[in-house]
Amino acid sequence: MITNTQKELARWAMEYALKNGCQAARVALYNNSNTSFEIRDMKIDRLQQASENGMSIHLFTDGRYGSFSTNRLDRKELESFIRNGIDSTRYLAEDKARALPDPALYYKGGGADLQLYDAAFESVHPDDKVGLAMKVCDEIMGKDERIISAGSSYNDGDSFRYMVASNGFEGEASNTFFSLVGTVSIRGEGDARPESYWFDSSLYYDTLIKEGIGTKALERVRRKLGQRKIASARMPMVVDFLSSARLLSPVINALYGSSIQQKNSFLLDKLNQKTLGEKMTLTDEPHLLRSSGARYFDSEGIATQQRKVFDQGILQTYYIDTYYANKLGTQPTVSSPSILTMPLGTKDMNGLVTSVDKGVLVTGFNGGNCNTTTGDFSYGIEGFLIEKGQLTQPVNEMNVTGNMLTLWSSLAETGNDPRFSSSWRIPSLLFDGVDFSGI
Repeated sequence: MITNTQKELARWAMEYALKNGCQAARVALYNNSNTSFEIRDMKIDRLQQASENGMSIHLFTDGRYGSFSTNRLDRKELESFIRNGIDSTRYLAEDKARALPDPALYYKGGGADLQLYDAAFESVHPDDKVGLAMKVCDEIMGKDERIISAGSSYNDGDSFRYMVASNGFEGEASNTFFSLVGTVSIRGEGDARPESYWFDSSLYYDTLIKEGIGTKALERVRRKLGQRKIASARMPMVVDFLSSARLLSPVINALYGSSIQQKNSFLLDKLNQKTLGEKMTLTDEPHLLRSSGARYFDSEGIATQQRKVFDQGILQTYYIDTYYANKLGTQPTVSSPSILTMPLGTKDMNGLVTSVDKGVLVTGFNGGNCNTTTGDFSYGIEGFLIEKGQLTQPVNEMNVTGNMLTLWSSLAETGNDPRFSSSWRIPSLLFDGVDFSGI
């Protein structure tokens, strides 16, 4: 945790920078730790434990900006570190867009505890962590003669952060996380070696799913046996809840101030316009309790708030930090998303599949890219052919192609099955009329 003594050190560092030539400064202290146990075929393959304490300082000096970090937190050493940072900053090119946020935008405190930290974090015994990873691996080993390799991992960590800025901001945050992962590869037809995985993650140890991870991973890889290409066609596409965020990612990237300012966004000049389909409503909800991604302020200290990103296809906001707001001559919003949610439908992935006469269920993307300026994309996919509402042939080595604006305009239905442990709570999705390239 960040102690009162360490907070006082951060405030001192900020004042020292101001006394030695800075017009403004922001200081952040961080304290992180993590543990990882990796198992391969019921043997410990890797053990890692790490902790990190450090300070980053952002210096605004004579119209120039420099950012520096150190893990040497002795006051005398920090004096030299800060003076050298100021001197180095003066060699940089002038950039008047670099500034601290307007103090009116800062989080002022007073919010309820977001409950992101598990007080039991330090009481989890290492033997229990290894035991959980071993159990996942044991659920796979010996269950199928075609298994080539079985792996699992347990990971946890905690993070503390304290930040102070010379124009009035002070804030702190903390969180924990826990995860279990199972992976498996098996011998398929010919040279095929299908692989798959399953996992769970949680902010709290007691809510982490600890059984069935390996069993689910093995079930998923068995379903891949016999994968092959199918004929090229234009047909409906169901994307499962593990893969749907991949399709959303280019859309979010197109909303960042850096993309807008550099005119490298297919959503440039689209604010308050209907750009996507009627079914596309996306909300950023940063204050959900016990939720990954929840926060009261962003990396600059700007207060977060619930905001619509898209409302029935109409673009409502960009993600613009202070720097790019100054470059664009507009107001900052917030630097990045917190927790993204969509209105949920009435069906899970299986229900969406049942509604499709002929199409493809996509369960994974293998490479590919999206042109950030035009929105044109091409991704390798794997999944299953859907025929009369049933999954039939496993497919891979196929591409799905199109344009992000067109794709999201063809969103026909959202599922009801997001992973609530994720900060992007995107459920399974059904799209109409998507181009698949195969045989």
